[in-house]
Amino acid sequence: MQPNDLIAPGEVWLVGAGPGDPDLLTRKAEKLIAAAEIVFYDALVGPGVLDLIPAGVERVSVGKRSGRHSKAQESINDLLLAAAKAGKRVVRLKGGDPSVFGRSAEEMAHLAADGIRFHICPGITTASAAAASGSASLTLRGVVRGLTLVTAHLKVGEPLKLDWTMLAGAGSTLGIYMGRAAAGEISRNLIAAGRDPETPVMVAVNVSLPHERLIRGKLSALAFLVATISDDDPTLLLIGEAVAGTQVPADMVARVALPV
Repeated sequence: MQPNDLIAPGEVWLVGAGPGDPDLLTRKAEKLIAAAEIVFYDALVGPGVLDLIPAGVERVSVGKRSGRHSKAQESINDLLLAAAKAGKRVVRLKGGDPSVFGRSAEEMAHLAADGIRFHICPGITTASAAAASGSASLTLRGVVRGLTLVTAHLKVGEPLKLDWTMLAGAGSTLGIYMGRAAAGEISRNLIAAGRDPETPVMVAVNVSLPHERLIRGKLSALAFLVATISDDDPTLLLIGEAVAGTQVPADMVARVALPV
């Protein structure tokens, strides 16, 4: 099978680019990138992943970043449709996993309405990569039995409307995507709804990239923990007992990480 045979002309693949490190791509994702004739990519797709796009393949940035002017989702939908109708082999690269806050359902519905075939290649979502970087777990047998992922991304001026009572329940890890700007509000609301102020938190910045930062603390100090993080740095908040991490000597972590 030739690389291009993976994608039929006029077909679209929604491909998870993972948190940024190209080594965290699935093997299938890498093959699909190599088979594409045109690649539409988000702002959060890591530069190392973009380097895998073959020379001569058309690249189209459709990046959306919080608080900035960006291409409307409707325009992205139309661009994908036009490329597929032109008979191109299309890859839509999305940071993390396409099905986790990736608006993939809107793109699939738009393509399906015109009879365009599409497929999804999953990717590693940032919450999983952050926990791995922090030698932490997202669940913990006998203590943390659930995982809840939410987004704090809002239009400017909109209030953060979440079910705080449900999110404050013990026995669950809470992952909040794009939560830096709302960190103080998140902390206050969770504590007011009954979450222990001493609950461990991990703030993960630029997950899996060379300039990754992991900041640990407690829920009551969440606003302080994010104070030095730039608006340009993708940030994930992990809240719960499981993310306190395992105290493993640094030399042991290095030995464990060596085999690939």
